[in-house]
Amino acid sequence: MKILCIGEALIDMICTDKGKSLSEGNHFLKKPGGAPTNVAAAIAALGGQVELAAKVGNDPFGNQLIQVMQDFGVSTRWMLQDDAHFTTFAFVSLMEDGERDFVFNRGADGALSREEVDGIDLEEVSIIHFGSATGFLPGPLQAAYQSMLQKALKKNIFISFDPNYRHLLFRNNTQTFIDQSWNFLNACHYFKLSDEEAMLITGALSVADAAAILLEKTKAVFTITLGKEGTMLGFQGKTQIIPSIPVKPVDTTGAGDAFVGALLYQLMDKNLSAIRQMKTEDWQKLVTNANKAGARTCEYLGAMEAFKHLNNQIFD
Repeated sequence: MKILCIGEALIDMICTDKGKSLSEGNHFLKKPGGAPTNVAAAIAALGGQVELAAKVGNDPFGNQLIQVMQDFGVSTRWMLQDDAHFTTFAFVSLMEDGERDFVFNRGADGALSREEVDGIDLEEVSIIHFGSATGFLPGPLQAAYQSMLQKALKKNIFISFDPNYRHLLFRNNTQTFIDQSWNFLNACHYFKLSDEEAMLITGALSVADAAAILLEKTKAVFTITLGKEGTMLGFQGKTQIIPSIPVKPVDTTGAGDAFVGALLYQLMDKNLSAIRQMKTEDWQKLVTNANKAGARTCEYLGAMEAFKHLNNQIFD
């Protein structure tokens, strides 16, 4: 069995001139990225079979993204190249005041259409993972997400969801992000949130209150990442904290995606019925191992570089 990740594949252009705005900076580091792309790479690095459904430009950057995924062992037959759109870019700079200067040049990722994803064969797919950072923006990808969600529900495929909220993408329309997130939270079998996302989506003022709302309103197993404080597991009406793995972080980029990838990798060979029969101690072990993958990722600079150091030997 295999996992299908769907969403954006893009190039992050990170300004390396400390404290400079994008207009002031002169030096940029080019990194392949996109949350579902990272998750797919992490799964493959751990030894899992995984496909990525995404659209990139028919340009050198799209070629690079496809090659990087192939190098990890990700199936790229559904990484489509578009002659009409350039590969999506995200330009980011960390300002002296701690704020991020951000420009999002959306291109091919948003052009992945419902018709294209409807052609994907789900016969051997046990898990579909949605990473929504750009999937909730207006455009064809939004409709493709909804179509794939309905197909997964009809075929009883395990559905995983990570909203990957980016304020700079939704700052003028946060409510649409919240509304679309609830659509997936109510439909999926597992979701992962950061502490900030949990409070934003629920409107709660604390993580504990957010978790209580999620337990009441959703049927899914969920995790809320709390940084060095660990990971909150929500399962069968209760929550508990799974301790984090102490590390000296070099770069936290991609740690959440490694966590998701590691958790899904451990579920890959189970069908939905078997997953539903899992007990609290089973989920505790999965989350502990996923925390190990996230911690390992923090020890290296850059998500894709860190994933090269992932393997299933880090698990119990």
